[in-house]
Parts: sequence; C-alpha cells; structure tokens
Amino acid sequence: MVRVVQFCRRYALAVALFFFALAGVSIWVAAGKLSVDTNTDNLFASTLPWRQHAMAFDREFPQFNNVLAVVVRGVTPEESDETAAQLAKALEADKKHFIDVSRPDADPFFRQEGLLLLDPNDLGKMLNSLMNAQPLLGPLAADPSARGLLNGVSLMAAGVRIQHADLSPYKPALDQLRQVLDNAADGHPTPLSWQSLLGSDITQQPENVRFVLTHPVLEDGSLQPGLAATQALERIRDSLPDVKAGRVRIDYTGSVALGDVQFGALTKGIVASTLVSLFLLALWLYLAMHSFRRIIPILLTLLVGFALTIGFAAAAVGTLNVISVAFAVLFVGLAVDFSIQFAVRLREQRMLHDDINVALAEGARVSGSQIAVAAAATACGFLAFSPTSFIGVAELGTIAGVGMGIALLCTLTLLPALLILMKPTRQSKELSLPFGPKLDSLLHCHYKPVLIVFALLGIIGLVAGARMPFDANPLNTQDPNSEPMRTLRSLADNPITNPFNINIMVPNLDTARVLTDKLSKLPEVSSVISTATFVPADQQASLDQLNQAQVLMLPSLDVDPSAPPVTPQALRSSISDTLDAINDAKPEMPANSPLIGIEAALQKLAKAPDDRLMMMNDAVSRFLPNQLNSLRDALNAKGVTLQTLPESIKRDWVSPSGQVRIQVSPTVSEQDTAGLRKFVEAVQRVAPDAGGPAVTTIASADTIMQAFKQAALLAIVAIAVVLMLVIRRVKDAGIVLLTLAMSALLTALLARALGMAVNYANIIALPLLLGVGVSFNVYFVMNWRAGMRRFVSSASARAVLFSALTTGTAFGSLALSHDMGMASMGRMLLVSLVAVLLATFIFLPALLYAIKPPGQVSGTGH
Repeated sequence: MVRVVQFCRRYALAVALFFFALAGVSIWVAAGKLSVDTNTDNLFASTLPWRQHAMAFDREFPQFNNVLAVVVRGVTPEESDETAAQLAKALEADKKHFIDVSRPDADPFFRQEGLLLLDPNDLGKMLNSLMNAQPLLGPLAADPSARGLLNGVSLMAAGVRIQHADLSPYKPALDQLRQVLDNAADGHPTPLSWQSLLGSDITQQPENVRFVLTHPVLEDGSLQPGLAATQALERIRDSLPDVKAGRVRIDYTGSVALGDVQFGALTKGIVASTLVSLFLLALWLYLAMHSFRRIIPILLTLLVGFALTIGFAAAAVGTLNVISVAFAVLFVGLAVDFSIQFAVRLREQRMLHDDINVALAEGARVSGSQIAVAAAATACGFLAFSPTSFIGVAELGTIAGVGMGIALLCTLTLLPALLILMKPTRQSKELSLPFGPKLDSLLHCHYKPVLIVFALLGIIGLVAGARMPFDANPLNTQDPNSEPMRTLRSLADNPITNPFNINIMVPNLDTARVLTDKLSKLPEVSSVISTATFVPADQQASLDQLNQAQVLMLPSLDVDPSAPPVTPQALRSSISDTLDAINDAKPEMPANSPLIGIEAALQKLAKAPDDRLMMMNDAVSRFLPNQLNSLRDALNAKGVTLQTLPESIKRDWVSPSGQVRIQVSPTVSEQDTAGLRKFVEAVQRVAPDAGGPAVTTIASADTIMQAFKQAALLAIVAIAVVLMLVIRRVKDAGIVLLTLAMSALLTALLARALGMAVNYANIIALPLLLGVGVSFNVYFVMNWRAGMRRFVSSASARAVLFSALTTGTAFGSLALSHDMGMASMGRMLLVSLVAVLLATFIFLPALLYAIKPPGQVSGTGH
C-alpha cells in the first residue's frame, strides 16, 4: 500500500487526470445505458415459484397489467353512470394518451341478465321492492314526467283514504322524493334517483361507485411513464358537467398511477436535498480538517469514486430498481469514511514529520490496512445479499459492495495524488475530541457497570428483535396522501375491490363451482367470484320468478309516446290535484306519514315561478326513461350458458387456454400482514396452487426474510474470515464481532422503541449495520493491538465521529425523502448508525479496558 501511495505521489498529475478521464467515461456510459425500473414485482427473482405463477397469470390475462383505474362516485347512481359514460367516451377519443377504455360494470350483459346473478332469495326481495313501487309505475309509463309522478302520488293518497293503505314500505322512496321537491322549490334542483326509488339495497353499490379502466400510452425512458396520460385524464375529468357542479367525484389509482407517484416522490425535492447534503458534508469535513486543501481532495475523490460506481452499475446491472437507486446515498455516506480516516492520519503524521512525502508514506502505513479491512468488511456486508432471490437488495448489494472496493482504490491512489497537488499546510492543533479524555477516564474507571448496562440492553434488544414486526404490504411504502393511494384505500373496505385478492385457475366450470362452494365457507373469505358466478347453476328458479314478475309488471312499463307536453300550467294543475288528494286522505293518515312532508314541499312549489317548476320537472324525469327501459330489459332475462356468455365478460374469467379463473377476496378484517397470511394459508389448504396479490405479498415477505437470514449468515462468515486473515487472533476478531452483535441488538431495541417495522425497503440497514459497525470497530481494535489506551480521545475516534456525521447526513437525506420506502430506509439507517456509535464509543472501549491488552506493545499511544 505504501508503494502504491508513493507511486501516486510521484505521478500525481497523471494519476489525477487518468481518474478524471475515467470518471468522465463512466458518466457517459451511465447516461446511455443506465435506466430505472419502477415495477416492484421485479424486485424478486423470476425463478421463484410464486413469481413464475404470477408471470404465467400475467401472460394469460395481460389486460390486468399497466392499468389506470378511474373511480367515479356520484350523489346518485345515475349521475355516476352518466359521468362514467361521458368520461369513457372522452378517453376513448384521446388516442394520443389512451390505448383502450372499458367500463366493466356497464357491460350490456348486466343490464340484460343481471338479475339472474342474484341469489334467488335476494332476487325475491328485489322483485318485492319493485312490486311495492308498481302503483307508481303505471302513471309514470303513461307520462314519464313530474306530472305522471304526481298522479302516482295522488293514487297513493287515494289508496290511504279509501283502503287505509299502509305506505310504510314506500317511506324511503317518498322521503327521497320530498327532498328533491324541496330542493327544487328552493331553487337548487337535484335529480331524483329512480334506481334508488324503484330498486333495492341489494343492487346498490357503496357510494354509487362506477369504474372506468384504461391502458394508458406509456412514455419510454421516463421515470413517470404514465404521467402525461394521468394529466390528460385530470383535464378531461375537470371538464365534465357534474364534476364541475360538485355532484360527482372522479379519482384514479392503479399500477401505472402508483408507480408514477412513487418515482415522483423519489425525485421530488432531490435537488434541494442534494445541495443541503453537500453543504452539510462540506461543513463536517471542515470541522474535521480545518483545511480546504484537505477538504477539496476528499470531495473530488468522493465524486470520482461515485462516477466510477455509476459506470459499474450501468455495465453490470443496467437497470436500477426502487431499492438499488439508494446506492448513491450509501456510497457517499460510507466512502467518505475512508477518505476522512486517511486524511486525519496524514494530518497526524504531519505533526511528526516536516516532509509531506514522509508523512504521506507513514500515514498510508498506519491507516492503509485499517481502511482496507474496513472496506473489505463493508463490502462483505453488501455482497452477502448478491446471491439471494431478493433482486432489489441483491443488485444494491452488488453495486454498493463493488463501490466500496472502488472507494478504497480511489482513497489509496487518487486522494494521495490530489493531496500532493493541493499541498495542505502543516497543522499542530490537537486532534482529539473535546469530551474524549473525560469519557476515556470514565469508561476506564467504571467499565464493569457500563458492560452490565449494555448486557441488559442487549437482552432487551434480543427480545425486541424477536418481536420486530415485518410489514409485507408494499403499499405501506407509498405516500398515503397521494390520490392513487387515497383512492385505493377507499376501495379496500369493499371485499370485491380489495387489492389483496387471490386468483385460482381450474380446468372447467364444474370444478370452479365445487371449489367456490368450499372456499365460500372459509371464515377468512368474504366473496368468491368466477365464471360460474356469471353462469348460475340453478337459473330456473330465478327465471320462474322473473316470468311471474313479467306478467304483473311489464304492462306497466310500456311508455306512452303520446303523452301531452309538460308545461308550467300542467304542473301547477297536477300539484293542485295532488294537494287535494293528500288533504282528503289526512283523516286516515298516521302522524308520520311520508305524504305530509310531500304536501309541505308541494305547497312551496305551488307558489314558485314557472322556471323553478320546469327545473323540478327536469330533476324528476331526468333519469326516468332510462330506468324504465332498464327494468324492462332486466325482467326479460333469457338465461346464460358458457357459450352465450359475451366475450367482454369471458376474457376476464376464462384464459385463452380454456382455464377458468376464480377470484377469492378476504374479509375486511384480514388487512394487515398477519391477517393476509392467515387468509392465504386458509385458501391454499383448499387450493395449493392459488396465486395473486395476497399470495405474492406473503411470499415476497418470506423471500425477504429468507434473504435476510441467508445474507446475515454469509456476511458474518465473510467478515469473520476477513478479520482472521488480517488480525489473525481469535480473541481480537471476537471483540469486533461481539461489538457488532451489540450494535445489532441496540438497533432492534431503538427501532422497536420508536415503533418502527421492518419492510422490503429498510431491510437494507442490515448490510449497512454490518459494514459500518465493522469498519468503526476495526479502527479501535487495531489501534488497541498497536498499544493505544486512549480510545475516545484518539485521532481515530475524531475521524470516526465525523465519518458518522457525514454518513448520518447522507442517511438523513433519505429519511426526509417524499417516498415512504426511502424515508423508512433512511430512518432505519439513522437508528442503526446511532446504535453503532453507542457500541463503538461506549461499549467497545469499556470492553477493551476490561480485557488484558496484547503483550507486544504497552504504554499510552495515540
């Protein structure tokens, strides 16, 4: 190492130019080859069985990939339908941004055969609801206007007067009518929902939700490939009449929108945070060095090493993922430690030698092996993840692990050359930390109680680590306040739209029916949908009910096209007649009759100007003709077979190879990781080949934990080998590993105390903890072997502290990221760093004071 440093000293300018040129080539290569993959599915190896299953499903049903899902919610179901239709038409016309558009809940199949899909008991309730509304249907069909509706109300009042009719079954519908009439009288007309008036709770969707699905045109090479399409959607949404009026709300979600938001969060504020981080980095370096002639070489070495690492990433990986993009911050946070250690030791040697050439050689001799061990141990921590199936961290481990080697190379070659070129002045100021001597004295005198306290903390940390929750839900690393996440969360309570369902493929319809029956009985399952859902097994009972309803109701639904035009005078006459009918029936009415509220609303309308009366008529009749036609179509259901099932439905439930898809949804209570695991295990006991989002979520969690265990074992073994090769004493290597274990236990303790959970992003704290912990500990133990007895007051401790500050600054920029995954990673890294510092500055010195020092050197060296 000394010879390498001496060579770079003699040819300083040539070495610097060579590295600058190499950095330029690396940046050029990265600009052309390096890309970013926003798909979190690709964080895991494609050879895993559950990934194979997921990819096979994607090939069978490609329409479920890269979807922008639009959720339409109106005050009434008709307004939702109307606005969804307007939106779909506008999106379909925009071929620049949208490939195709569909409305799965508005397929003509549901209008014609929808009632057959109800359970026969639910169908009976639905038809009873329509029968109760039949007294209104005749007048409405004869005159589909407010006039016809008021005639129906008059007939109901006559029924109360003559036959003492009970209107309680009509109360919800009549209360809704009263509200519409009141609003019109006040000059704020709102449409009457005939679906709610004539329908049943059985057919109503929560919040009147309707869906529009589209495959947007994705921009190649963009970090937010669907952003242009999403912005086009927002412009179209804001132009729709009922959205402007505040009657309908349109939100969007889906894989495209979620991916765009995630990478938007990653890049949001990145320039400002980078500038702040660089400023703080320069500040810590100045406080550590007090010389810009040392700081500038360190920063240039850091930038060149970073450029070379980017070039390696482009050549070796080519595509970064949502985890491996963090290599940049990790490199800056860790590589600067090597430069600081080298520069601090050079400064220490300059205090002993006037000649900078001699000081540089001595500094390399003293610090070179320590930095090399630290770099090798840190690289082992990262590279241990490379063989795992968790590709996200495996790629990060490869890039960062090689990056540590690049950082070591630059520290021993480029940094000495730059220091020679900058010619830093000799300084004689004390290098120790101000609190160092007192802390050393305290730890020396009281090492026993300190070790007892740490032993207790370690035991608590062991318990905390064993109980550390693992959050397998990748959605929890998304910004909960973004529109796609708010929309997705709003759908989670509905089992049908819950994002964590299970897909099962079976060979035929009969197998689907048998499996559906078994799965439906599981307490963890809320609903099961398959092709069999759209081809009911026993349709005859439902058809018989519909045939009876047809005989009784279809004649009432024939619209009379010859009805006279509606005029204000005709409406006033109908209002007057209805008021008279209600007044005549009052002696027979109960006190809570819904007709009393309608009477009050009609009295206000009778005094209203003509324009308000016509607005009332429009509000009442706006959706009536379509509802009457829908009722007629629904009552004329003909029955469904697999052969008659329309292609628009079949393509989502039958694969091109003829397999039938079954979708199983969890109960609302099965939302967290433990609940999802219970749901998956229950379903897989019945159907072992089950796949889908719920299965991949749990399988990915298991893959991550397996990678965690595998990498931890590999890293510890590799670090132990490196320590034994260099230190060559079991006891000394054991001290380093014991301190490392204490760092891990303290990390678990602090993370648990702060309520943190492990997720797929922040698990990267493991290799970092191993790398940083070993590098810091190695400096102290190797100095102890060389005779040092003042640890915290040494130059190494000063270098370690400022290395930690620079590392913490880099991690802090991650913790402040707008991306929840990166922020959780940054917080966990900061917690790990604090744990490492506590173990290095307090536990390790106390342990060294408690152990008999090596015999080869004595005294109180630096």
